Amino acid sequence: MEQTLAANSYFTRTLISYPSDGLKIYGFMNIPRQAVPPYPVVIALHGYIEPSIYHTLDYTTRYADAIARAGYLVIHPNLRGYPPSDEGENLFRVGMAVDVLNLIALVKSLGGQPGPLALANPQEIGLWGHSMGGGITTRVITVSPDVKAAVLYGAMSPDDQKNYERIFTYFSNGTRGLDELSYPVEAFEHISPQKFLDRIQAAVSIHHGVKDQDVPLQWSVDLCNTLQSLKKPVECFLYEDQPHTFHGEGDDLFTLRAVEFYDRYLKGK
Repeated sequence: MEQTLAANSYFTRTLISYPSDGLKIYGFMNIPRQAVPPYPVVIALHGYIEPSIYHTLDYTTRYADAIARAGYLVIHPNLRGYPPSDEGENLFRVGMAVDVLNLIALVKSLGGQPGPLALANPQEIGLWGHSMGGGITTRVITVSPDVKAAVLYGAMSPDDQKNYERIFTYFSNGTRGLDELSYPVEAFEHISPQKFLDRIQAAVSIHHGVKDQDVPLQWSVDLCNTLQSLKKPVECFLYEDQPHTFHGEGDDLFTLRAVEFYDRYLKGK
């Protein structure tokens, strides 16, 4: 823990850092104050923001706070390349997935032990990811058997070719994604989570706004259908009046559904 950032009757927020393959990754952690420990852990992953304008307490903070108020210890890393976290290799955003996997390993090894994760339950780990963070979440759950529940919110596709074509043409006007797109099509077949969805052991909750102009709605619909065909535990919700980042009543409903989902799979309610 680096320093206390805030404290209220529901949780204490601290600035944290942790090692990841030689890098120092920063973020914040919300530790509940009202529920009875040990607390299930939810790792929350932010979407893409231009790193030069990103702040540790950014738009996803409100979701981390809501989940913490429901009795979860929430860890929200600044993914590599997002200050003050170090920069590092991140082709296909695999580096960011590695940072999350290393964080999961720390929760598994240090949860319940004396130290900053003393109140964490290392057996009950969930993920939450928006947009880019949702795509990273999908990659992580194809690899890690330790995640029990994952919320995907306006998530990028498990097909990395679709992702990088959109990053190149729509999101960046040809300034990002060129390195990934220089690889042959066959490489995408091996690197994309799409090929490994049958390995997912976590329950998955998918949420997408019908009016999302940034990440195509069809990507979430297709993922939902694929996971259902694979007989995976999955629930899928579409929000008629919501854009890429929700607001108003739709946002409240999404947060309520996410907490209820975690309650079922991480608290056994």
